[in-house]
Amino acid sequence: MKRWLMVLPLAVFLLVAVFLYRGLYLDPTELPSAMIGKPFPVFSLPTVQGDKTLTQADLVGKPALVNVWATWCISCRVEHPVLNKLAEQGVVIYGVNYKDDNAAALKWLAEFHNPYQMDIRDEDGNLGLNLGVYGAPETFFIDAKGVIRDKFVGVIDEVVWREQLAAKYQALVDEAKP
Repeated sequence: MKRWLMVLPLAVFLLVAVFLYRGLYLDPTELPSAMIGKPFPVFSLPTVQGDKTLTQADLVGKPALVNVWATWCISCRVEHPVLNKLAEQGVVIYGVNYKDDNAAALKWLAEFHNPYQMDIRDEDGNLGLNLGVYGAPETFFIDAKGVIRDKFVGVIDEVVWREQLAAKYQALVDEAKP
């Protein structure tokens, strides 16, 4: 019995060491999403630019990025010029203005330009909650059927787009071609 008590601390130490060793090889920027492979959540929300109501059905038809942004988000300000360039290049981007004041959002889009083909006003954050959003910016890749295929957390800059995300978007575009 005493022998087991002497071995127990060693066993606990080895168990903890295995978990810590495994953690060395995990990517801390990769946040899993339970929404991958599922349809975009059901919603019915107004646009930022007016009182037109959008639903998840409005997102169906072509592959797109769904970018969660807010005027209070400093990182979104860094990302925004890149989104404008991508939109000019033909990348379809829909925006979700997350937990924000609509007047501030309108001012932002007027000042910094609007890369979004549709911009959903999510003032109370329910859509963001249903998407599993941790904060802004986050970007979801949806296919032509409105299914979430991937998620990127953080700022999309030119290097991130070129090295990590452009191929994912292009694969969705190619998949949608007849």
